[in-house]
Amino acid sequence: MRSQSGSSMLCKQLGHVFDQSQLLQRALTHRSYAPEHNERLEFLGDSILGCVIAKYLYSSYPHLSEGELSRLRSNLVKEDTLVVLAQQLGLGNLLKLGEGERKSGGFRRPSILADALEALFGAIFLDGGFAAAEQAVLNLFVPYLERVDVQTLGKDAKTLLQEYLQGKRVPLPVYTVIGTQGEAHAQSFQVECCIPTLKITTRGEGTSRRNAEQQAAQAAYQIIQNK
Repeated sequence: MRSQSGSSMLCKQLGHVFDQSQLLQRALTHRSYAPEHNERLEFLGDSILGCVIAKYLYSSYPHLSEGELSRLRSNLVKEDTLVVLAQQLGLGNLLKLGEGERKSGGFRRPSILADALEALFGAIFLDGGFAAAEQAVLNLFVPYLERVDVQTLGKDAKTLLQEYLQGKRVPLPVYTVIGTQGEAHAQSFQVECCIPTLKITTRGEGTSRRNAEQQAAQAAYQIIQNK
């Protein structure tokens, strides 16, 4: 009864009631549980998701360039975003996992959650056609897009900081390596980010100079946003 109730709630959130309930069950079945699992549905759903998101972005953001549209799409269909939406659906509690996978916390594993969500899109497509799958994708992603900043989604901290400073006609930051630690194969870099005009100096640390610069830029951008 609990499983049926959960499946009903899932279908309500997706906006699709299955005529072929076996497709829903297969989408929720991990390969550790049974031979009839969701990997082929995941393959199908991945393509459908990319197509739906591309179509939606193209229609909804006419002012964005091809590069900006590509950046947005890649960040919407990546694992991190899919996991957020899968957790929102309570998908982990509905998955059919083998005993070992269940005991090791597979219902929380990002890759399993993301794959299952894609499999659901594939199952909906087979059950109700492209329009049904498209609507299910949009039912999840449109509210998500309304909660994020489309202009900054997917941009790294250095890029965000640079674009902000250029918009304000402020000289770009200067990044300086102020220290390194560890052996050559396992070094840690300390980098300082300095924006004299704004009297901002921050530091970052990482396993590469690039990572350390990103950390320092993130700290500087956070200070600017909080002012």
